[in-house]
Amino acid sequence: MIAALKELLGMGPKVDYAQLVKEGAIVLDVRSKGEYAGGHIKGSINISVDTLSNNLSKLKDKNTPIITCCASGMRSASAKGILKSNGYTQVYNGGGWSSLQNKL
Repeated sequence: MIAALKELLGMGPKVDYAQLVKEGAIVLDVRSKGEYAGGHIKGSINISVDTLSNNLSKLKDKNTPIITCCASGMRSASAKGILKSNGYTQVYNGGGWSSLQNKL
């Protein structure tokens, strides 16, 4: 249970986010449009967590790695859960977008 919780919150084993991006991972920013407009990771896709379930068609390949991010890591954890429950196989919670940017 604790391991599953840690993984959901992005506190599991270390992930090489830069390598994932080099290999074609999508960075999915799940903040609002306004937050995204105030600053984001170059090349990221913005789909707010509250509209994610209705916009899964924008993420066509369920086997492409997806790194979720938001402001602090809470919404990105929720987004990870939504994606996993819809059959996406490689989903990583990147946490806050600004700290994730430093890891890329």
